[in-house]
Amino acid sequence: MLSQLVYVSKRKTNCTEEEIEKILDSCKKNNPPLDITGILLYSDTKFIQLVEGESKTIMSLYDKIKGDSRHENCIMISLSPIKEKTFPSWHMGSKKLKNGGVSYDTEISTEHQRIFTRIMEGKQEEGEKVLKTLQKFFLN
Repeated sequence: MLSQLVYVSKRKTNCTEEEIEKILDSCKKNNPPLDITGILLYSDTKFIQLVEGESKTIMSLYDKIKGDSRHENCIMISLSPIKEKTFPSWHMGSKKLKNGGVSYDTEISTEHQRIFTRIMEGKQEEGEKVLKTLQKFFLN
Protein backbone atom coordinates (compact mmCIF):
# COMPACT_ATOMS: atom_id res chain seq x y z
CA MET A 1 0.00 0.00 0.00
CA LEU A 2 1.32 3.45 -0.94
CA SER A 3 1.90 5.50 2.22
CA GLN A 4 3.38 8.71 3.51
CA LEU A 5 5.33 9.04 6.75
CA VAL A 6 6.33 12.29 8.48
CA TYR A 7 8.69 12.53 11.43
CA VAL A 8 10.47 15.24 13.39
CA SER A 9 13.78 14.87 15.22
CA LYS A 10 16.42 16.90 17.00
CA ARG A 11 19.54 17.55 14.93
CA LYS A 12 22.72 16.83 16.88
CA THR A 13 25.60 19.28 16.90
CA ASN A 14 27.82 16.72 15.12
CA CYS A 15 25.55 16.99 12.07
CA THR A 16 27.34 19.61 9.99
CA GLU A 17 26.23 21.08 6.67
CA GLU A 18 28.57 18.53 5.05
CA GLU A 19 26.63 15.77 6.82
CA ILE A 20 23.38 17.18 5.42
CA GLU A 21 24.91 16.93 1.94
CA LYS A 22 25.84 13.31 2.68
CA ILE A 23 22.25 12.59 3.72
CA LEU A 24 20.89 14.12 0.51
CA ASP A 25 23.49 12.33 -1.65
CA SER A 26 22.53 9.05 0.01
CA CYS A 27 18.86 9.76 -0.76
CA LYS A 28 19.66 10.44 -4.42
CA LYS A 29 21.52 7.14 -4.62
CA ASN A 30 19.34 4.86 -2.48
CA ASN A 31 15.79 6.14 -2.90
CA PRO A 32 15.19 5.68 -6.66
CA PRO A 33 15.57 1.86 -6.64
CA LEU A 34 13.20 1.72 -3.64
CA ASP A 35 10.74 4.15 -5.30
CA ILE A 36 10.95 6.44 -2.26
CA THR A 37 10.32 10.17 -2.65
CA GLY A 38 9.86 13.05 -0.26
CA ILE A 39 11.17 16.22 1.34
CA LEU A 40 13.56 17.18 4.13
CA LEU A 41 13.18 20.44 6.04
CA TYR A 42 16.02 21.19 8.45
CA SER A 43 17.39 23.88 10.72
CA ASP A 44 20.42 23.95 12.99
CA THR A 45 18.36 22.11 15.62
CA LYS A 46 15.55 20.16 13.87
CA PHE A 47 14.71 17.81 11.03
CA ILE A 48 11.27 17.31 9.52
CA GLN A 49 11.12 14.66 6.85
CA LEU A 50 8.26 13.37 4.73
CA VAL A 51 8.83 10.10 2.88
CA GLU A 52 6.49 8.42 0.40
CA GLY A 53 6.52 4.88 -0.91
CA GLU A 54 5.25 1.40 -0.23
CA SER A 55 4.32 1.09 3.44
CA LYS A 56 6.74 -1.76 4.26
CA THR A 57 9.58 0.02 2.46
CA ILE A 58 9.13 3.35 4.26
CA MET A 59 8.72 1.63 7.63
CA SER A 60 11.99 -0.21 7.04
CA LEU A 61 13.63 3.08 6.05
CA TYR A 62 12.20 4.78 9.15
CA ASP A 63 13.76 2.07 11.34
CA LYS A 64 17.15 2.88 9.75
CA ILE A 65 16.57 6.63 10.09
CA LYS A 66 15.84 6.28 13.81
CA GLY A 67 19.28 4.72 14.29
CA ASP A 68 21.17 7.53 12.51
CA SER A 69 23.65 9.18 14.91
CA ARG A 70 23.18 12.63 13.36
CA HIS A 71 19.88 13.14 15.15
CA GLU A 72 17.90 12.02 18.21
CA ASN A 73 14.38 12.04 19.64
CA CYS A 74 12.81 10.85 16.40
CA ILE A 75 9.02 11.19 16.66
CA MET A 76 6.62 9.96 14.00
CA ILE A 77 4.07 12.71 13.35
CA SER A 78 1.90 10.88 10.86
CA LEU A 79 1.65 7.70 8.81
CA SER A 80 -1.11 7.72 6.22
CA PRO A 81 -2.14 5.68 3.19
CA ILE A 82 -2.14 7.81 0.05
CA LYS A 83 -3.59 7.37 -3.43
CA GLU A 84 -0.69 9.09 -5.16
CA LYS A 85 2.60 10.69 -4.25
CA THR A 86 2.75 14.40 -3.57
CA PHE A 87 6.42 14.62 -4.59
CA PRO A 88 6.64 11.87 -7.24
CA SER A 89 9.91 13.00 -8.84
CA TRP A 90 11.70 14.24 -5.72
CA HIS A 91 13.95 11.53 -4.39
CA MET A 92 14.53 14.01 -1.58
CA GLY A 93 13.79 17.69 -1.95
CA SER A 94 15.32 19.80 0.80
CA LYS A 95 15.07 23.23 2.33
CA LYS A 96 16.88 24.82 5.24
CA LEU A 97 14.73 26.63 7.78
CA LYS A 98 16.02 29.78 9.40
CA ASN A 99 16.95 29.59 13.08
CA GLY A 100 14.98 31.34 15.75
CA GLY A 101 11.71 30.63 14.01
CA VAL A 102 10.35 29.98 10.58
CA SER A 103 10.30 32.52 7.79
CA TYR A 104 7.20 31.83 5.72
CA ASP A 105 8.29 32.86 2.22
CA THR A 106 4.82 32.03 0.99
CA GLU A 107 1.34 32.84 2.18
CA ILE A 108 0.49 30.60 5.09
CA SER A 109 -2.65 30.75 7.16
CA THR A 110 -2.74 31.05 10.93
CA GLU A 111 -4.06 27.47 11.01
CA HIS A 112 -1.09 26.18 8.97
CA GLN A 113 1.28 28.13 11.22
CA ARG A 114 -0.30 26.44 14.27
CA ILE A 115 0.00 23.01 12.66
CA PHE A 116 3.64 23.63 11.69
CA THR A 117 4.45 24.67 15.27
CA ARG A 118 2.83 21.44 16.51
CA ILE A 119 4.91 19.45 13.98
CA MET A 120 8.11 21.15 15.18
CA GLU A 121 7.16 20.29 18.77
CA GLY A 122 6.71 16.63 17.81
CA LYS A 123 2.98 16.61 18.40
CA GLN A 124 1.02 14.34 16.13
CA GLU A 125 -1.39 15.90 13.66
CA GLU A 126 -3.80 14.39 11.19
CA GLY A 127 -1.85 13.31 8.08
CA GLU A 128 -3.70 15.46 5.54
CA LYS A 129 -3.16 18.61 7.63
CA VAL A 130 0.55 17.80 7.98
CA LEU A 131 0.88 17.28 4.23
CA LYS A 132 -0.92 20.49 3.28
CA THR A 133 1.24 22.46 5.70
CA LEU A 134 4.52 20.99 4.45
CA GLN A 135 3.45 21.55 0.84
CA LYS A 136 3.35 25.29 1.56
CA PHE A 137 7.16 25.25 1.78
CA PHE A 138 7.67 23.65 -1.62
CA LEU A 139 4.70 23.99 -3.92
CA ASN A 140 3.77 27.69 -3.69
